[in-house]
Amino acid sequence: MTKARWFGLIVLIIVSTGILMVYSSSHIWAAYKFNDAFYYLKRQLLFGVLGLVMMLVFARLDYHWYFRYRKLILMIGFLLLGLVLMPGVGSVRGGSRSWFGLGPLSFQPSELFKVAIIIYMAHYLGKHYTATRKLKTMLLPLLLMMGGFLLIMCQPDFGTGCVMALSVIMMIMVTAFPFKYFLWLAGIGVLGVGILILSAPYRLARITAYLDPFSDPLGSGFQMIQSLYAIGPGGLVGVGFDQSFQKHFYLPEPQTDFIFAIFCEEFGFLGGVILIGLFGLLLYLGVRIALTAPDSEGSFLGIGIIGMIAIQIMINLGVVVGLLPVTGITLPFMSYGGSSLVILMSASGIIMNIARRSQA
Repeated sequence: MTKARWFGLIVLIIVSTGILMVYSSSHIWAAYKFNDAFYYLKRQLLFGVLGLVMMLVFARLDYHWYFRYRKLILMIGFLLLGLVLMPGVGSVRGGSRSWFGLGPLSFQPSELFKVAIIIYMAHYLGKHYTATRKLKTMLLPLLLMMGGFLLIMCQPDFGTGCVMALSVIMMIMVTAFPFKYFLWLAGIGVLGVGILILSAPYRLARITAYLDPFSDPLGSGFQMIQSLYAIGPGGLVGVGFDQSFQKHFYLPEPQTDFIFAIFCEEFGFLGGVILIGLFGLLLYLGVRIALTAPDSEGSFLGIGIIGMIAIQIMINLGVVVGLLPVTGITLPFMSYGGSSLVILMSASGIIMNIARRSQA
């Protein structure tokens, strides 16, 4: 099979596994909250089918088409980030005004913005590659990145803002941009993150819980403790599909951020290794596709998308096993959520198209 088909096949395997795990991790809570044990399963199936259609469409659509409308796509992204902040327009969930309510469904514009800015940056960096060693050339990308980050932080959604910013920085890292400027950016970033943490008590509580979750076992440290309690009993081969104990109202909303903890409880260490191996193979293929793209714009586009997926995977897994503080970042292709799944599968279609163009 071609690299494009292998990439798509691995995406479908992970998505299918995710749909099964969404049911396993959520049906008890769904039966209690909605009186329908299949509530989350039915919605995730719908999102999966829609994502598959979008992936197949984008796999056939020439990726250069996005570059022709890159400014419009980015403007729409910024516009939606601004609109969602308006009372009466954006919906508040979990303390963040990050959603548009669309009847029984909802849409998170920051998910679209992450891909929109990657498309714009890919074209800009590809066309100006030889000039990227100059700071003035990179001012526009950096300002756009900071503008998007600030709008996302106004929701506030620190995790998504970090994923977006790190994805752009990863693209910039493969340009001729001097390393000394990265040191300046790192210093500014550390200072900014420190200010954001100290300015919000709930973020400071998450850092405290990360350092010592048992200092507040029923409060800020609860999720991390329950996640570790889920992973531990899984042992080598797990307790079996749908046999998780922690999903019985111990681990809050296990179908989203902490779905990997339930997966490890049910399928054990070996299951976790296999799943991480699938993610690793997906990222490896994505990098190979990006490096063999027909042009530099395609390479930057592939690097941006794969970088975004890789960053989300690392942050989510780091949180689940206690290596990072809780951020609210879901596991790509696995966690429950329509906006994330459809956008990620659409972006996977773009990667597949880059692979097809490189083989044409």
